[in-house]
Amino acid sequence: MASHPFTISFFYGFAFLFLSSPSFIHYSFVTGEISGDFRHVVKLTSLLPAPMCVSTKDSMATGTRLKLVHQHGACSPLKQTKKLNHKQILTQDQYRVNFIQNHRRSSTTTIYLNKTQISPITETKIPAYKGYSFSTSNYIVNISFGTPTHDFTVVFDTGSDVTWIQCQPCAVHCYHQQEPIFDPTQSSTYSNVSCSAPACAELDVSGCSGTTCLYGVLYGDNSTTIGFFMPKTLSLFSSSDILPGFFFGCGENNTGLFGETAGILGLGRGPTSLISQSITKYNGVFSYCLPATTSSAGYLTFGGEAPANFNCTQMLTNSSMPTFYFLGLQSISVAGTKLSISPTVFSNPGTLIDSGTVISRLPPAAYSSLRDAFRKQMAKYPMAPAFQLLDTCYDLSSYETVDIPTVSLEFTGDVVVDLDLFGIVFVVSLSQVCLAFAGNSDAGDVGIIGNVQQRKIGVFYDVGNKVIGFGSGACD
Repeated sequence: MASHPFTISFFYGFAFLFLSSPSFIHYSFVTGEISGDFRHVVKLTSLLPAPMCVSTKDSMATGTRLKLVHQHGACSPLKQTKKLNHKQILTQDQYRVNFIQNHRRSSTTTIYLNKTQISPITETKIPAYKGYSFSTSNYIVNISFGTPTHDFTVVFDTGSDVTWIQCQPCAVHCYHQQEPIFDPTQSSTYSNVSCSAPACAELDVSGCSGTTCLYGVLYGDNSTTIGFFMPKTLSLFSSSDILPGFFFGCGENNTGLFGETAGILGLGRGPTSLISQSITKYNGVFSYCLPATTSSAGYLTFGGEAPANFNCTQMLTNSSMPTFYFLGLQSISVAGTKLSISPTVFSNPGTLIDSGTVISRLPPAAYSSLRDAFRKQMAKYPMAPAFQLLDTCYDLSSYETVDIPTVSLEFTGDVVVDLDLFGIVFVVSLSQVCLAFAGNSDAGDVGIIGNVQQRKIGVFYDVGNKVIGFGSGACD
């Protein structure tokens, strides 16, 4: 039987930090009107992880709201026993960044899945990138599929398009998940998609089983998901807030490190993403706030408007990376002083914002300038050994209170975002508190605003008007 070629697609993972709610002087951001001596003052013990879920406020969220938590944190509904350590977190994060930076590389290997292995899915040939792993998906929300509805916990990702969950009959293999695996045949809206259907043609990765459309994803660590592409009712937040005929992947052959979640919610810019499929309902608008710690909750919303105190910058597009959201990073300030970095350092490769990358990556010249200024401000504290890709770390274990310089990012349109304290440091331990930025290896590599730098900041996306907004204290 002839094989069906696939092109490669990736779903990205999320890494996490074991942090707790800090007690510090919190300055306003976005407006850039920072008072005082441009320093965060923090009681050192507040850097230790909180054992229980702490309440947060998210009064700025509008539209259809979903609770967003870290899947390994105290607020998670999942009961997982395996947790990554900090070394694994940053190793997996580098795998994700490697893929982003090398997205246009040609495939280096091919994996064959024959008919007997994946019955009833036909013989499948998947060209694959090697060496990249995306098994650290961590920020999760709860959604519902089918009629009647069934609830599932999925990770959300602004860097991928196709939404998928595991489905019965699991023709070959399904990994263990906490909720019962979805059986599409028990839904009154069950149907398959023809290979000739426009929805199938919109997939980056597609194939056929007879005349039925297949999707497939092969991760660089050989994790895979393959299954049928089908329309189904998707419910967000309540039974009255539904998307009938939502196309998603029904995975029947899924192997890899996906945790206890049921699948992935794709919020990229491609035609198969939730954002594109819900354009008439939510107008291409969504927002989120990533919590400051793994012991608190944030939100993910669809629709609504940006709150009045949000400042918006232009949403840019990179034709070679159409799924990602780009924006114009212009400058960086440390302790209220703008660094001497030409804007062209950022604009030539471009800068994207990503919910799945942990540590922000900057062009080498920009990172060197940031690192040197940060070290100068932290000169009174003893340095600690580097940790993985983080080369600016401090031993703060002998202090009760420390002060850390503010860091601000300026985007096109004079939009200044003053990062939260936990958007500045990565706490390995009290004796190894590190600057939470890293430099790219090449000046031509794209810059990435990672999820650590987005903590406690409301991030608003309006795809129709091509703007991205930022607001302070969105999930305190």
